[in-house]
This record gives sequence, C-alpha cells and structure tokens, in this order.
Amino acid sequence: MAEEGRNAMPVTKPARIVALALIAAGAVSALADPPPHAPAHGWRKKHDPYYVGYSGVRYEKDFGIVSGRCNREEIATVVGGAVGGYLGSRIATEHPVVGTVIGAAAGAVVGKRIGRELDERDRHCFGHALDIGEAGRPVVWMNESTGVRYELVPGASRTRNGAACREFRMTALDGRARSSRSGLACRVQPGVWEIAS
Repeated sequence: MAEEGRNAMPVTKPARIVALALIAAGAVSALADPPPHAPAHGWRKKHDPYYVGYSGVRYEKDFGIVSGRCNREEIATVVGGAVGGYLGSRIATEHPVVGTVIGAAAGAVVGKRIGRELDERDRHCFGHALDIGEAGRPVVWMNESTGVRYELVPGASRTRNGAACREFRMTALDGRARSSRSGLACRVQPGVWEIAS
C-alpha cells in the first residue's frame, strides 16, 4: 500500500530541477526590480532615462543633484560656458539640458559681497537643484574660481500670483564669511526660475 502511494505521485529529478529553476527565476526577477522609491540610477535609469523636473522638463542628466552635489564642470561642458541669463534660459527651454535661475536678485539672495560672485554655473546649479532636487535634501557645490561653497536646500512648493513656486534656503561660505537666507523662487518658464522679490 505504501509502495502504491509513492507511485501515485512520482517526482522525477528533472521535474524537481524545473520547479526549482522556476522558483529561482521568480526570486531573481523580484530582486531585479528596485522599489518605487529608489533613485533614478542603475536599472531605473536604463528604463526611464530622464529626470523629470519640478517644472515638467525632462532632463537627461541630473549633474549630481540627486546625490546632493552639483557638478559645475559637467554643466560647463554641456552649456559650453555660456554667459548671460538670457542665453541660460534659452538653453533650459529650447534644449532641456539644465535648469537655471535668472534675475539680479539671484546673487543678492546670499548677501551683497558673496552674491556678486554667483556666476552662470552657480545659477545653473541653483536652478537645476530647484527643479529636480528633493525637498529638504541639501545640494552643495564649490565655485573654485571664487572659493565660495554653496548649499541649497529646496523646500516646499507654493503658488504665488498663479505661478508655481518653491521655497529654498541658500547658504554661502567664503572663508570665514557666511551668509544664509531663505527665499522663494518662482518658475517663469519650464526649467527657468526667478527669485521672488
């Protein structure tokens, strides 16, 4: 009787191997997909190659913003060392390469002396961090020419006079001189931000 029961459900060695292979394949597939909250790099970056900005612009590069550091050199290479807010805004809207912040108030936000030294690359780091930076997560960069170290913390979203805006806190450190200020930047075009006065 026991012999008959064993023969009723024969399990061969090849059948066991196939069953184990199917279980292993399912486990590997589950491990290959990152969780929904994972940052856009690795597997996700291969399948969704864009960083979607706060303003809806799809960027091919984050220039280090997602990891908390803005790469000024990479930005300079991409924009060709362009100078001038108007040209910077054209780069951001006609060719969604990098976000930017425009306006005279952009430099003044970190204090008169330090703010005057905010160059075009700094403006791109500032604007790109506003556009794709995570709220509450600092983004830092160093302007090697001026010796100023910047830290921008993008904040919560707000609406002002119908425009999409975002709070921020900017800190600049130049040797012993330190300037820190909170403010509000509003989107004037996709990828282009202006400091609200």
